[in-house]
Parts: sequence; structure tokens; C-alpha cells
Amino acid sequence: MKKLILGVTCCAFIAPLAFGQDPPTVTLENGLKVTAKAPVITVARGEAASYQPRKTLVVYHEGSGAYVLNGRGHVFDQKGQNVRSAVRPGASVQVYFAKNGGAKTIDHVVVN
Repeated sequence: MKKLILGVTCCAFIAPLAFGQDPPTVTLENGLKVTAKAPVITVARGEAASYQPRKTLVVYHEGSGAYVLNGRGHVFDQKGQNVRSAVRPGASVQVYFAKNGGAKTIDHVVVN
């Protein structure tokens, strides 16, 4: 029993080191190497507001505040296709945020 506990404990300490990866490196045509970390993606659920200004999506979420997304090309359906029509009020949506450095911005919205 002690060997089993010791073995599991050792694996728990070694596993993060084994799966740790360096950030991806890309070599450009001129020989310049660029290394960058991927942005951290977080998801929040909400619903489309009853009033939607033209070419704008307003999403209310639990708690205080609302998210506003202006422009086209950032709203998708569950199949990954662009939503070209108006989002109906009360529709359930998922807002995906990308945190790159210290800035948290809306990456895209998926309408359920």
C-alpha cells in the first residue's frame, strides 16, 4: 500500500514536467524566429438583449453589466458558420474572451 501511494505521488509531481511544452516558435521567410504564448481563452454565458442597435450585439449576463460587440464577422452559430441575420432577443449565447497580456477582449460569440 505504501509503494502504491508513493508511486502515485511521484507521478503527480513528475507529470506536469513531462507534459510542459515550450511556446511555439515560428521562423519567418527572412530567418527571424518569433516565439509567443497563446492567449488565455475564457467563456461567459449570457443572452441577447431585447434592443439591438444596427450591426451591434448586446449581451446581458448574470451579475452586473453587459457586453457590446460592434461590427461583423465575430458571431457564429454552433456549426461554426457566420451568423448573418439579427440575433433574436433572449437567445442564449456564449461570449469567448481572449486575454493576451493584460487586455481582455471579446474574441467571438457563439449563438446557441
